[in-house]
Amino acid sequence: MDNILFLYLDCYGTKNSRLPTTLVFILVFVTMTGVSVCQPSVVDCKHYYSISPFAKNSTCDSGDWGGFLPSKCCVEGFDGYLYVLSQRANHTGLIYFDATEQRNCLLSLIGYEKNIMACGFERLQTGGGGCSDFSVTDVVDKLGGELRSLEEDCRVLREGESDKVCNNCITRWKEMEASLVNSKKALRSETDVCRFAVLVSLTSNMIQDENWITTLLGCLGDQSAGIQVEGRSKRKKINKGLWLLVGGLTAITIMVGVATWLLLKKQTKTKYLTSKDVLAVKESSPPKNLDCQEIPIKEIFAATNNLNAMNFIGQGIAGKVYKGVLANGQPVAVKHIINDGHMETFVREVTSLSHVRHTNLVSLLGYCEEEDECYLVYELCPNGNLSEWLFGKEQVLSWIQRLEIAIDSARGLWFLHTYPEGCIVHRDIKPTNILLGKRFEAKLSDFGLSKVIDLGQSYVSSEVRGTFGYVDPEYQRNHRVNSYGDVYSFGIVLLQLISGKRVINLNLKKPMPIGKMAKLLTRGGSISEFADPKMNGEYSTEAFDLILELALSCTALKQQRPRMEQVLKALEIALNISTKEKARSPTDTLTRVYKL
Repeated sequence: MDNILFLYLDCYGTKNSRLPTTLVFILVFVTMTGVSVCQPSVVDCKHYYSISPFAKNSTCDSGDWGGFLPSKCCVEGFDGYLYVLSQRANHTGLIYFDATEQRNCLLSLIGYEKNIMACGFERLQTGGGGCSDFSVTDVVDKLGGELRSLEEDCRVLREGESDKVCNNCITRWKEMEASLVNSKKALRSETDVCRFAVLVSLTSNMIQDENWITTLLGCLGDQSAGIQVEGRSKRKKINKGLWLLVGGLTAITIMVGVATWLLLKKQTKTKYLTSKDVLAVKESSPPKNLDCQEIPIKEIFAATNNLNAMNFIGQGIAGKVYKGVLANGQPVAVKHIINDGHMETFVREVTSLSHVRHTNLVSLLGYCEEEDECYLVYELCPNGNLSEWLFGKEQVLSWIQRLEIAIDSARGLWFLHTYPEGCIVHRDIKPTNILLGKRFEAKLSDFGLSKVIDLGQSYVSSEVRGTFGYVDPEYQRNHRVNSYGDVYSFGIVLLQLISGKRVINLNLKKPMPIGKMAKLLTRGGSISEFADPKMNGEYSTEAFDLILELALSCTALKQQRPRMEQVLKALEIALNISTKEKARSPTDTLTRVYKL
C-alpha cells in the first residue's frame, strides 16, 4: 500500500506529527513489502487482561479452583488469564500458548499480579500432546458432549443467582473429570488440561457476555459451600478492619509504584519525528483532500461524559467504544485505543476510512491523538450491530430486513474490493462489525485489520488475523490475503442471517460449525429446520433456498466462490422474489428499492 504512511502524515500534519520513528520504519517496510506486521501475543495478552473484569490485585479471599491453584491469591490472575485465552480463542481458534508465548504473556502481567509467575499456569500450555494441543475446532469435534453439558448447566448463571444455580454448574465441572477418564478421552493426569480447554472454548463463544463470564469463573473458582455466588463484588466479607488497613497500604504502594513508573517512562520516552524527519521520509506527494478532522480531547471527554460507563456500547480488538454527542449536536461513537501495541489499528482505520467513502461504510468523522492513547470518532448507528439483532431475545428482524441488510453489506464489500487504488480486504467481516443505521441500513465497520492489494497483484502475504469461525480456511493454510477471504466470511454471515444461529451451535447433541450443519441439511433433512424460528415461517421458501445455496457457494473452495458483484445480484433477485410473494412481516415498513 504505497500511500499508507503519507495518508497518516497528511491527516495529522507534518508540523505537529508525533508519529514514533520506529513506527515510520515499520510502515515503510509494510509499504515496500506488502507484508503485514502481526501484533505479538504478549501485546494482545496485556491488552486483553487490562480490559478484563479481573485486572486488579488479588484479595486472597476467593477459591482456588478446587485445588488447581497453589494459593487463593492466584485466583484473580488466573481468571484474568482464562479471559485472555478466551479472547485469543475467539479471534484465532487456538486455545493455549506454547511455553515461550505463555512466559512472555505472564511477564507482561506482573504489573497487575506480582506473583503470577508462581501460580502454576505452566500446566496449561501446548506441547504436551492430547488436549494441550487442541484448537476450538478439536474441542467441538472430540469433546462436544462435555462442551454442551457444561453450557447447559452453566448458561443460566447470572449475577445475583443463588448457590443452587452455581452448585449445578460446579457439579457438571467435577463430573467432567470422571467422564473424560471413563470415556478414555483423556488420561487422569490430563483431565484438567481438557476441562479448561472446554471452558475456554465455551467462554470464547460467549465472549460478548462479560457479566456471564465473570459470574461463571467466579462460581467455578470458588467451588466451596456456604459462599453466596453473586459475582466478585459480593464475596464473603471477613475481618473488615484488617482489610481496610491492608487496602490502604496497598493503595499507597501502588501510587508510589505508578509514580516511579511514570518518571522512568518520561526519561526513556521515544523521540517523535520532526518536520525534517518527515520530509526525509516522503518521496512522493501525499494524497489530497483527506476528510479527516482533528477533535480536541476536551470535546471527546465532554461528548462521552468522560468515557462514562453508561455510554459504553461495545468493545473491539483494540479498545472500547462509547456513544456520545459532539458540541455541534452530532451523535457519535468514540473508539478509545490505548497505545499499547495497537497503533497499527489506529493507522489502518485512519488511512482506510479518511479517504474511502460509501453509504454502506461507517463514516470516520474525526480523530484525537494523545501521548498514550488515541480516539477515533465515527457516525453513530443507533440500532447497534447485527449480532445484537440476530442473537438478542427481544430483537426480531423480518425476512425482508435480513435481505436488505445482506444487500447493503454486499454493496459495501463490492465497493471495497473494486476500489480504484487497489482492492481493500476487510479481513474481519462478522455480525458485530455490521452496524445498523436509523432505517436499518447496514454499514461495515472496524477496519483495524484491513489490507490493501495493489493493482496488478492477486494477493498479499500476512499472518492470519480475523475472528475464529469467520476466517477462510485457505487463508489459514497459505497466509494469502485476497478478496475471496471476505467472500467466505460473508457466506458465514449469510448463514447466520437466515438461521439466527451462532458460528458453533452448542444446542445440538454434537456441537458443530454452522457451515457443516447447513451442508448436512441440504444433503438430507428439512431445510425449514435451519430457518430462524423468530421469523415464524414468514419468508419466501424460494428465496430462502436461493440464499442458502449462495451462502454455501461463498464458503466453498476459493475457485468455486462467486465475486461480490455476483453475490449482490443473487441477493437482489432473492429480494425481488420475496417482494412479489408478499412475504414481508406486517410490521416491516422498511423495504427499499435497489438498482444495479
